[in-house]
Amino acid sequence: MHTPIQIGKLSITFLHSRHQTHGAADLFEVIIPPHAHLNIPHLHRISDETILGMNGITTWIVDERRIALHPGEQLDIPHGTVHSCLNDQQTTARIICLLTPGLLGPEYFRELAAALHAEDPPNLAYIGSVMARYDIIPAAVPSPSLPNQGAVLFAVP
Repeated sequence: MHTPIQIGKLSITFLHSRHQTHGAADLFEVIIPPHAHLNIPHLHRISDETILGMNGITTWIVDERRIALHPGEQLDIPHGTVHSCLNDQQTTARIICLLTPGLLGPEYFRELAAALHAEDPPNLAYIGSVMARYDIIPAAVPSPSLPNQGAVLFAVP
């Protein structure tokens, strides 16, 4: 297991990275404190993302639709789908994220953490360039060049 990476109050711990899986997947845990946003709206050009709710409730905005993810539920977000996450509850939430193929590795989150600590306010253009290097495109609205395949939510048995 890797050392947790702190980005503000968020904690990200890799369970398996693209390095161990030969690029097949990134698998990491995210601990999200109460009333925290996990990320800005974005999409992955290549990677599909699967989120497992472990503890607490997270709210996902997927193509402008709000989806509550409870413990034991799974949210599948196909590549090209705009999404973001927040914990708008009173308790800490914990999720497991699986990206296939794995294109992030812990270095993505380390670069973001460094960029966010470097300046106040943060250099959004630089942060956008970091995201783009790792298959992540910041997006306020769905990109017309990428088909929207939607997200599927179902309970994990």
